[in-house]
Amino acid sequence: MSTKFIKQRRSIRNFSSDPVSESVIQDILDCGRLAPTARNLQPWLMGAVTDQELRHRISDLTEYGKFIRESPVCFAVFTVADEKYYLEDGCAATMNIILAASAHGLSTCWVAGDRKEYGPAVRQLLHVPKEYTLISLIACGHADEMPAPHKKELEEVSFRNRYEG
Repeated sequence: MSTKFIKQRRSIRNFSSDPVSESVIQDILDCGRLAPTARNLQPWLMGAVTDQELRHRISDLTEYGKFIRESPVCFAVFTVADEKYYLEDGCAATMNIILAASAHGLSTCWVAGDRKEYGPAVRQLLHVPKEYTLISLIACGHADEMPAPHKKELEEVSFRNRYEG
């Protein structure tokens, strides 16, 4: 099994105008649905926003997600706010979406949603029921750039058995 698509994944903020096929969008959403979840509650609701006007409005609401405007797809992950592990479950679904997109040769950038001032406005804009809270927005598309940011070496961020730092 190859982990190449995980190791090559980068956060991309510049996308080409090439569309993402409906079958790929459906597969990515399906992978989000299959994420691990505490007590198998699956408290999520995930959407794919391909409508340009909606993406522009979402982009305008965010602090650091202005690039959503130009991405061909914006995935939105919501979870039931009063579930104990709502954040962990929503983040697991978010990572599944990001990794599925990478496996399809697409690039993404995760934009925070939990406890952001714009969360309720995004929820209302997308007509998501009130019991859900925004966990993440994920800009997705074909990369218009592929930066190679520095990553720390494995030895700098990991340990075996006990940390001996």
